[in-house]
Amino acid sequence: MIRHVLKWGALATVVAMALYLIFALYAQQEFVFAMLFLVLTSAAVLVFVNRRLYAHRYIFPAVAGMGLFVIFPLMYTVGIGFTNYSATNLLSFERVQENLLARSYQSDSIRYEYQLFETDGGYVLYLQDGDESLMSSPLTLDGSDAPTMLAPASAKPTGEALTIRDIIQLRSALSDLTLMTEGNRDLSLASLRSFAAIQPQFTLHGNDSLTNNQTGVTFFPDHDTGFYRNADGERLAPGWTVNIGWDNYLKVVLDPSIRGPFFEIFVWTLSFAVATVIFTLALGLLLANLLQWDQIRGKGFYRTMLILPYAVPAFISILVFKGLFNQNFGEINLILEGLFGLRPDWFSDPALARTMILIVNTWLGYPYMMLLCMGLLQSIPRDLYEASAMDGAGPVNNLFNITLPLIIKPLMPLLIASFAFNFNNFVLIALLTGGAPDIIGASTPAGTTDLLVSYTYRIAFQDSGQNFGLAAAIATAIFVVVGALSLINLKLSKIKV
Repeated sequence: MIRHVLKWGALATVVAMALYLIFALYAQQEFVFAMLFLVLTSAAVLVFVNRRLYAHRYIFPAVAGMGLFVIFPLMYTVGIGFTNYSATNLLSFERVQENLLARSYQSDSIRYEYQLFETDGGYVLYLQDGDESLMSSPLTLDGSDAPTMLAPASAKPTGEALTIRDIIQLRSALSDLTLMTEGNRDLSLASLRSFAAIQPQFTLHGNDSLTNNQTGVTFFPDHDTGFYRNADGERLAPGWTVNIGWDNYLKVVLDPSIRGPFFEIFVWTLSFAVATVIFTLALGLLLANLLQWDQIRGKGFYRTMLILPYAVPAFISILVFKGLFNQNFGEINLILEGLFGLRPDWFSDPALARTMILIVNTWLGYPYMMLLCMGLLQSIPRDLYEASAMDGAGPVNNLFNITLPLIIKPLMPLLIASFAFNFNNFVLIALLTGGAPDIIGASTPAGTTDLLVSYTYRIAFQDSGQNFGLAAAIATAIFVVVGALSLINLKLSKIKV
């Protein structure tokens, strides 16, 4: 009985916490996330309450985690790709209206010259506009003053007014001060010698249009672009998020300033991933074969030394190589200049920058391939090599006729995984070159050493417009390309999926 009560009590507690989270997200207008957690909570209750679904209780956490951390982010990214979501279009339409209606300006037509007096009770403001004179109650001017009501004044306070130097010292406190007249008109500091009336910048009309009270221009909501616009096309910022269909995807294909850099970066990304797999496999297989050679002594020492690049964190190795390849003070250029009189521009020449990236990534990746090949080589029967030697075959013939055919099939899934990893190798590019040198004529941040993933990151977070919608569209394209290439490779290698 106690166990039954504890079970249902724990379930009720978890459900209550989940419902609280859902309502909190809904109150913050995060409807997508609220719906996600509502679906997960409902599914959890159904699985753990229904006895017919008892077996699914053990797999539900994994399925829920996959839905929360894999499927949902993917679907959310795809959805953003169909919107104009960016630094200028972050908010909803209602919040944009609230933002614009909260703006105000100081009216030059209603302006009071003022003097500041220091009395025994505190500071007193004396304002004058023509024949009208107003005076405040004593103020502390320490930032704690509440909005102060002004009263008509027949005479100035006793004493001398503070000088402009004293007013400058109190300017911060005066700027935070709000004064109110008897006609409920708010005044704020306009200059060192005057207060001016605060007026709302915009007035909202029934058709959701806004009129600028300062200029008299009316702006109308344009739900196709997500901005308030006037008759001349001038728009107000910020804008709101709207669905723009396939525009972001079409930009990649139709806009020359995006299409050119995108396809250049795509070709380089594909070449980089393929070349990295080939170079790391070739070097790893060569070293694995050398470590299998019976005549080599101290194999344990050599094996440990060759695996060290894999043990050191990649970001440390990348930063070390960045210093080694420094064009002015790097050791590599100092050696090349001393021996051959050469000083390559590793970071400013596109071809050399890409070569440098391949060199560094080969260094980082060969230990993994070497470990794989060492294990696979030990599984090959030695009798095959002995029979081959009796037939007069050499090491090259053994490599292509025995070694590669026997290891390539079990190695293929790992090569595909290496290809997919390097296709999205953001850390290497971000730490080594940052995508530089830049591609001339691109309308978005794009570099000749950028991979698609770093190109997407720069569009989303380094571009002045922070075009998250375009970045999401490119990220979706990356997912489709990597998935398609991986599936093709799996089919060609005849691995069942």
